[in-house]
Amino acid sequence: MKGVLSERKTLHPQDIERRELPDAAGRAVRELAREISTTLDSALRDAAAAATTLTDPVLIAQIDAGVAELPDDVHHALRPPATAAGATIVRRLPLTDDEFGPTPPDWREAARWSGAADLRARSFELDLVMLLLARCAGEPFGWQGQQGGRLVNNILPSPGHEHEQSGASSKTLLSPHSEDAFHPERANLLMLGCLRNPDSVGTTVSSVRRVELAAAQRRLLSTPLLPILPDVSYGTGHEQYSAAPLPTLWSPAGPDETTLRYDPAYTPLDDADPEFRAAYAKLTDELERVCVTAALTPGELLLVDNDVAVHGRVPFTARYDGTDRWLKRVNVRLPDRRRRAEESDENGYGQRIVAPFRAAATSAFVSGGREPVRPDGHRVNQPVATEREATHDRGSFEHP
Repeated sequence: MKGVLSERKTLHPQDIERRELPDAAGRAVRELAREISTTLDSALRDAAAAATTLTDPVLIAQIDAGVAELPDDVHHALRPPATAAGATIVRRLPLTDDEFGPTPPDWREAARWSGAADLRARSFELDLVMLLLARCAGEPFGWQGQQGGRLVNNILPSPGHEHEQSGASSKTLLSPHSEDAFHPERANLLMLGCLRNPDSVGTTVSSVRRVELAAAQRRLLSTPLLPILPDVSYGTGHEQYSAAPLPTLWSPAGPDETTLRYDPAYTPLDDADPEFRAAYAKLTDELERVCVTAALTPGELLLVDNDVAVHGRVPFTARYDGTDRWLKRVNVRLPDRRRRAEESDENGYGQRIVAPFRAAATSAFVSGGREPVRPDGHRVNQPVATEREATHDRGSFEHP
């Protein structure tokens, strides 16, 4: 079973919390990104991998220093969504459709534009903008197997992938899902920034805190019965890892605090009994019923609480002429939001995160002889960010 939303879903932007960056705050972010871009030393400019992934320690230090100087209005606008919708649109980041050149044909070309010094102006500066904003919200991170370890991902349609359940698709409807639902270190907050969207392609958002389920259905969906598997973009290596059953819902203090891990395309629902499948189908129907759709315009950001809301995308016809929809995406960890103790022992199917800001924040403890730990008491993993072109790289195939 795989739930999808109606392709004719009405737009309901009024149902999503909306915030605005004051003009001075938006200009401050753009000016800081421009300053960082132009003052990076030649050593970093010549380091293709570091420039592409945005993980060089010099750059990380400049981002952290700059974020501390940004106006309070920026930090306030980038706080997590504050309503039951689980999503927020932040408006009025100053940018125009024509300042970044044509939409690239795929994420690799977009990454090349960001990494090559002669093409930086087209995309790299906005990568820095996204990183500054994400750092205001929390801790940006990437995946070693996703777009070459980049902290800022490019979401755009790619020829040959029109009908996939992926961010590179266009003609098919992308069904709702929690981002990287299979992994215990998945993002708390997903940030999508719009560079271009001439066809008003909608991003769908559905909050689990707006659904109506019977008590018996909630109990069934809170039972760890089925695993959530990595999607096809992660290749086939996950078979060597045990697939632990996970609950779909957690409601520690009632429906108003419910969170979820939901990705029906990669949940083996055929292995469940009819009663569980019926409860899961009801949840899918409810997520469709409460769906809202945000058609972002250039300079708008969509913040999605990945613990509360699932997201997807309506279908559209790509032209591949340099004018198609182009979004930037950053995964964000919220340090004050702890994962459940039950998740700490999951293996994540071997997928590892790229977390340079976490490493920078804990370097003082390391140098002092203390090994850093997460709030749950486990040791902090500090993988080295590398540029790699894996066969099943999570680039063309990632959910947006």
